[in-house]
Amino acid sequence: MLLRFFFFLLCQLIGGALGWWQAGPWGAGIGACFAAWLWFAWDLWRGARVLNWLRQGDPTQTPRLSGLWGEAADRARRLVRQGQLKAQAGDARLQEILQALQASPNGVMLLDAEGHIEWCNQMAEEHFGLDAERDAQQSIGNLVRDPDFSTYYASKDYTRDVVLPGRASTPSRPVRVSVHLHPYGDGRKLLLSRDVTALEQAEAMRRDFVANVSHEIRTPLTVLMGFVETLQTLQLSNEERARYLRMMSQQAVRMQNLVQDLLTLSRLEGSPPPSMHEWVAVSTLLRRCEDEGRALSALLTQNQPGKPHQITFPTAEAAQAAGQVAGNAAELQSALANLVNNAVRYTPPGGSITVAWDVEPDGSARFMVRDSGPGIEPEHLPRITERFYRVDRSRSRDTGGTGLGLAIVKHVVQRHGAALQVASVVGQGSTFTVVFPPSRLRTPPRGLSGGVPAVVAEPPGVSAA
Repeated sequence: MLLRFFFFLLCQLIGGALGWWQAGPWGAGIGACFAAWLWFAWDLWRGARVLNWLRQGDPTQTPRLSGLWGEAADRARRLVRQGQLKAQAGDARLQEILQALQASPNGVMLLDAEGHIEWCNQMAEEHFGLDAERDAQQSIGNLVRDPDFSTYYASKDYTRDVVLPGRASTPSRPVRVSVHLHPYGDGRKLLLSRDVTALEQAEAMRRDFVANVSHEIRTPLTVLMGFVETLQTLQLSNEERARYLRMMSQQAVRMQNLVQDLLTLSRLEGSPPPSMHEWVAVSTLLRRCEDEGRALSALLTQNQPGKPHQITFPTAEAAQAAGQVAGNAAELQSALANLVNNAVRYTPPGGSITVAWDVEPDGSARFMVRDSGPGIEPEHLPRITERFYRVDRSRSRDTGGTGLGLAIVKHVVQRHGAALQVASVVGQGSTFTVVFPPSRLRTPPRGLSGGVPAVVAEPPGVSAA
């Protein structure tokens, strides 16, 4: 400020001196006017520099000025810098929000007032088969052509969602996607999508489970009620009474087995995973499976002499060399015996059943049950571990099965970190294999048949379903 005042004063003195020297007192006035115009031109030049800098918008090229114009330029530079920092912070925040939306397990899509796609995350791309860059500003109605979605979009009633088949849906692996629109702003819409395949499958399984349980219990209960009514209303001989009571006992046992298997499944689903510190001798598991399998075979073939099953198990030495497996003894016994008993049930008399325990080079082990039964059609293989699913319902009831055996096997196998594999050829038989990971196996040192000293659990007698 002082510099500007001294510059103005200097211009006045110089102009006045020149005017006095040239024209006396009147010239002094003219010189002062000239000095004022000179100062005005200089100040105008300074203002032009500030204006030019503001037009360029580059805060790093601030003109070096003093006085009022210098202070104005400095304050403008600060304001510009603050605006840039706020813009950068806003951009960073926007990127964080977009990254969070990208990480969302649900699909997110932004639509403008005309229904054009402004932005979508990767999950929305998967649900609808879109490409965020290619399909930007495209109409959602042109890309999602499902009639249900078109009706939903045109109805303007977005209080509910609509379920559509996903882009990756196939007849063998259906995918269902729930779509919900949420209006916001000036006619804009937020589209949210989520995969509800698992929810719909769980709901379908729940309905099927209730229906199957009701059906399985109703059948023997109806038989029991009929026999009870017969015994109450008719005069029967001792032989007839004994026969009816025997049939009633069979139906009661059938219901008892069904309830027991349901309780087993409930316990498996609600209990913690088995410990890695409890070891079970493989030889003990195989011996109990063999005892149950041969006993069931004798029961099923008692009316057909000369046609026993040809059942083959590993030798005692081979079973001892198999070592130990970590897990719950009762659960493992139940699962492995289920596979053996199923092979006995569904193999005709005179057929062969082979049970093996093989240790693989990678340290894993395979418990394998191969039979020469009728086999299973390929379309049934993906569903045979579902509850109450039967390939042949009449044959399952004739052999005493509840339809829950393989479901129990699947749960036990998964709880022990193992995998269940099924291979079958119609007319040639089936092979069920349980693959145990190396982490749950312990083999005895070479030269020892008794295994590694450890606390080994003896599996109790568990009846297979």
